[in-house]
Amino acid sequence: MNTETNSKTISDDLGAGLVSAARTSLGDTLRSVVYFTPSAFDVLYLRQDLYDSTDAARTAKERLVELERVGFAEVPVRTTITHHEDGTGIGPYEFTVRFHTDGFVIRVLEGDVGSILTTDSMDLNAFEDAATAVRHLLADEPSEQK
Repeated sequence: MNTETNSKTISDDLGAGLVSAARTSLGDTLRSVVYFTPSAFDVLYLRQDLYDSTDAARTAKERLVELERVGFAEVPVRTTITHHEDGTGIGPYEFTVRFHTDGFVIRVLEGDVGSILTTDSMDLNAFEDAATAVRHLLADEPSEQK
């Protein structure tokens, strides 16, 4: 099942852009792309071999989104504790990569919107490319869509 949704929480252009950026950066290892806000989410892309039905996929992704929504509260705290005026900090939060036995979850947040990308095991250098492209797309989204 390769699913791209047209939804009310995300514009068609942003949805297509997120999927394109993820596919370009992560290639065939990409498993899914999800767009989310503090109160809603859309499954934008699912690799065909993963779920038997759209409902099964949405149920699985709903649990993942709930876990990753904690990031909206974490970003200001992470940025504050990692940024030091004397230059000794590690800089502001950019994105999260969660390592699992057979793959990864990448969470990118920009303001009050975010995207979750899931992949098979792969080379880690592609994550920064994907997260940077996704962050730019989320930041460029008009505020009325957020």
